[in-house]
Amino acid sequence: MGDEKKDKKVETGKKVPIAGKRNILITSALPYVNNVPHLGNIIGCVLSADVFARYCRLRGYNVIYICGTDEYGTTTETKALEENCTPKQICDKYHAIHKEVYNWFNISFDEFGRTSTPQQTDICQSIFKKLMENNWLSENMIQQLYCDTCNRFLADRFVEGTCPFPTCNYDSARGDQCEKCGELLNTTELKDPRCKVCRKTPQIRDTNHLFLELPLLKDKLEVYINDMSVAGSWSQNAIQATHGWLKGGLKPRCITRDLKWGVPVPHENFKDKVFYVWFDAPIGYVSITACYTPDWEKWWKNPENVELYQFMGKDNVPFHTVMFPSALLGTGENWTLMKSISVTEYLNYEAGKFSKSKGIGVFGNDVKDTNIPSEVWRYYLLTNRPEVSDTLFTWADLQAKLNTELLNNLGNFTNRVLSFIAKPPGLGYGSVIPDAPGVESNLLTKTLSEKIGNYVEQYVEAMEKVKLKQALKIAMSISSEGNAYLQESQFWKLYKQDQASCSLVVRTSVGLVYLLSCLLEPFMPSFSIKVLKQLNLPPEKISLCDETGDLERAKKPWESLPAGHKIGTPEPLFKELKDEDVEYFREKFAGSQADRVVKDRSRKEITEQLGKTKLT
Repeated sequence: MGDEKKDKKVETGKKVPIAGKRNILITSALPYVNNVPHLGNIIGCVLSADVFARYCRLRGYNVIYICGTDEYGTTTETKALEENCTPKQICDKYHAIHKEVYNWFNISFDEFGRTSTPQQTDICQSIFKKLMENNWLSENMIQQLYCDTCNRFLADRFVEGTCPFPTCNYDSARGDQCEKCGELLNTTELKDPRCKVCRKTPQIRDTNHLFLELPLLKDKLEVYINDMSVAGSWSQNAIQATHGWLKGGLKPRCITRDLKWGVPVPHENFKDKVFYVWFDAPIGYVSITACYTPDWEKWWKNPENVELYQFMGKDNVPFHTVMFPSALLGTGENWTLMKSISVTEYLNYEAGKFSKSKGIGVFGNDVKDTNIPSEVWRYYLLTNRPEVSDTLFTWADLQAKLNTELLNNLGNFTNRVLSFIAKPPGLGYGSVIPDAPGVESNLLTKTLSEKIGNYVEQYVEAMEKVKLKQALKIAMSISSEGNAYLQESQFWKLYKQDQASCSLVVRTSVGLVYLLSCLLEPFMPSFSIKVLKQLNLPPEKISLCDETGDLERAKKPWESLPAGHKIGTPEPLFKELKDEDVEYFREKFAGSQADRVVKDRSRKEITEQLGKTKLT
């Protein structure tokens, strides 16, 4: 039996849970295919999850990272109408764009799939049938907005109007949720509703729909939430959002919509309807895993051996802590339910909010045009990760962090150490790492070692709790300690006065460079690859533990690389971002995407006109 399992894994080349190891299943919220992802989307789910997945791999855990595009629902139909094409064409176009953006950001998915697949239909309909069998669903006539001009019932995202909450009154609230205050809505609650297609005022009509009976599932759900929010150390914002829903009283939640583009409802009375996107979208995690491996149930129906970590923005919390687990619990099957949830607040842009629908902010396809490397973008977004409250993206802040923290601290330390080793004998070490006995008697190095040991333990503790911003800050503190160590040792004097002590400082420092390449790999993978190349080491040398999973080696940097090892060629790792660059980018990315197109067109026309004008 064991051989069969082994052969199956070799044959498929896909990972399955392994007995005796930590098996971690990671998902990030599935991005809609209605636009290019902006920086707020990227830090809110895919980048944060990628950092944790990379860390888990460095620790030797058995991990898969699953994501993909959320392709069904009103958002896609609306975009298809805007671009005068079919929903399938929209999905194909934007799936490719999303994939390209995430590739540029070095996001290391094990599978980046999509929800418009046969696997999605099969699994979604299977869960639905179980809920029907177990009597967790009900039929109800509801009032819904109907557009006489378009001759159709309007699903939530085909309607916009004024938010009904007096403290908000936002005049462009969507039919399912107000983007400004975050409250979930029904279309009929909007004041002054209008059809997004024709802009006419719709009428209220009756229509029959299916509902998930959340009040009947409340007891099962509360047991799960009370147990797992503690065991999984849920973030405070996730706990608050979830308990807010529970305290408000759970209500039956509609799971069907009057649309064509979606998973068909396998029920005679509802064959002209599809599943509501927030019933079927979280099931996308399961179906994308099924596209990754036929053994998907070993991940998703194995709660004893698999830990599920999910990453998302704050507006997605109730669907992952209430709706999705309720649907899975209602099937009566042994599903792997979410253990840990990592939630971000909003990343705002300069003076306002990032917005896909309005085209405001810096988008994934914009960053390539800045010539600022992906590791810089990753670093900036992760230091600015909105973990507790909203944070603000500004070009001046990006400049300060690049020039001060990356260039002057990390880049300076790395280049200083490697450049000194690379100098010819008489000035340096001819690119060869020196031997360095006598660590025990060197007080400065022993003191540094104790500090580094503490930092590594704090880093691991923060990463295990998914406190990514804190872990990154700790890793960068090691670089600061390295710079201070070089200064205090005055290695350039030691080289002439005390070769043995100088060799110890240099070997310890190059060990710190290697350690930093490991600790920072989850955050800046391309930086780590560059450093390893300069150290003349293969990429697979990046690890945070030895064969037994022990971290002790990381606490003795002078033992990280063997004496006699020849390094590669040192090169600067970061480039300064100048004031004029910042002003250029601030101007270039001001306003909405539509404004920028008009502005670029105007510039082009002026340039062409000037070209035609002859000086007299």
